[in-house]
Amino acid sequence: QVELVETGGGSVQAGGSLSLSCTASGNIFSIWAMAWHRQAPGTQRELVARVTSAGTTTYADSVKGRFTISRDKNEKTVVLQMDNLRAEDTATYYCHAQPGNSDYLLPYDYWGQGTQVTVSA
Repeated sequence: QVELVETGGGSVQAGGSLSLSCTASGNIFSIWAMAWHRQAPGTQRELVARVTSAGTTTYADSVKGRFTISRDKNEKTVVLQMDNLRAEDTATYYCHAQPGNSDYLLPYDYWGQGTQVTVSA
C-alpha cells in the first residue's frame, strides 16, 4: 500500500511561517514529481508548488517568493517551506505524488490525507 504522510500543518499568524513535509512509503519505486495542492472550502483545488525528479520547480503565482519546495535526496520526501503567510493561504494542503519518470508517467497517482493550514490575520 502506497501512503503519503503529511506533517507540519497548524495555525499561525499572518506573516508567520510553516513547513510542510510529505513522505511517500510503500510499494513505490520511481516518483517523477511531488507536489503540494491546496483547497479551501467552496473553492477548487489548486496547485501550490511542484518539484520533479530533475529538480524543476513550479509555483502558483500567489506564492512565488514566499514558498519554497524542495525534495530530499531519497526522492520520497517533499518539503514546502511557507514564509510570510497570508490569510488567503488558509486551506487544506494535500501532498501529491506522480509515479514515473521523464519518459513515462504511470496512469495513476497518490494523494495524502491533507493537513490543515490556518493563517490568522
